Amino acid sequence: MHKISEPLATRHSQILGVGDYRPSRIVPNLEIVDLIDSSDEWIRERSGIESRRYASADESVVDMSVAAGQKALTAAGITAAQLSAVIVATVTYPFQTPSAATDVTLRLGNPNAAAFDISAACAGFCYGVGMASDMVRTHSAEYVLLIGVEKLSDFTDPTDRGTAFIFADGAGAIVIGPSDRPKIAPMIWGSDATAREAIVMQPSWLELRNPDGLANSGNIGWPDIKMQGQTVFRWAVYQMAPIGLKAIEAAGITVDQLDVFIPHQANIRIIDAMAKAMKLPEGITIARDVRVSGNTSAASIPLAMAALYDSGEVKSGQLALLIGFGAGLVYAAQVVELP
Repeated sequence: MHKISEPLATRHSQILGVGDYRPSRIVPNLEIVDLIDSSDEWIRERSGIESRRYASADESVVDMSVAAGQKALTAAGITAAQLSAVIVATVTYPFQTPSAATDVTLRLGNPNAAAFDISAACAGFCYGVGMASDMVRTHSAEYVLLIGVEKLSDFTDPTDRGTAFIFADGAGAIVIGPSDRPKIAPMIWGSDATAREAIVMQPSWLELRNPDGLANSGNIGWPDIKMQGQTVFRWAVYQMAPIGLKAIEAAGITVDQLDVFIPHQANIRIIDAMAKAMKLPEGITIARDVRVSGNTSAASIPLAMAALYDSGEVKSGQLALLIGFGAGLVYAAQVVELP
């Protein structure tokens, strides 16, 4: 009986470059408060958010992805032609098929690269890191462009007091390629699907159709994100810290050897509570990009990573814990060496 051969040994992977794209329109809290009967002080106290970015009406998920992707390619020192695959993590691309990734590869000038989207909400980027790393390690790909991108302003009800101030737009990207030693640790991932109704888009696309199955001819709008805030907050604070510690253990290091913490930028209170629960060392750099970028779901971790580089708070070779968590409820985490 013939057997499948394995001619190439497993190799290592690393992040080679980081890129971001932030829409030019800055939206302060004062622009939001009247519609939700709130105040700047209430929003800052509840979430830590001071402002966020909204894309323009003619600015798409793909537009932002291409801009961030090009910056990541430049930082990595490779061209789009060298990409084996493009992965786009998003829940706000308004087409079921074809994927956003296929449009990105086309616009970058490499229409033959493997291309697909991930729908894992705020954990999508970390899912993508694990998948891209494994693709490189097993020789399924040489270089992978991973993009986290959202245009959440299209799916936010501006009158919903629980969500209107939270969500925002933007894109972040990294290039993952081969390495001579381990620079991306194993991914720790999973879900609590029993609580999947805690974050939903309502009404569903089915509910936005006529009973005869034909799309309404009028302006029916798009679904809006609805969230059970307290449920999500408790889950993130109490369940995600142990996941972060498992990711640190899987990397073969201890908490005191960690240099940087880059969690999903959901809420300042969640970020600080997680850091405290994991007993992260004093002086560790913690990403708090949510203050000026809001919650950008799949884009939040790479955007926060890029912001740390821009501010000079991190440097090459430092070890960073990434952890994403959100709708599903799904999560993923890993330790990476920063490029």
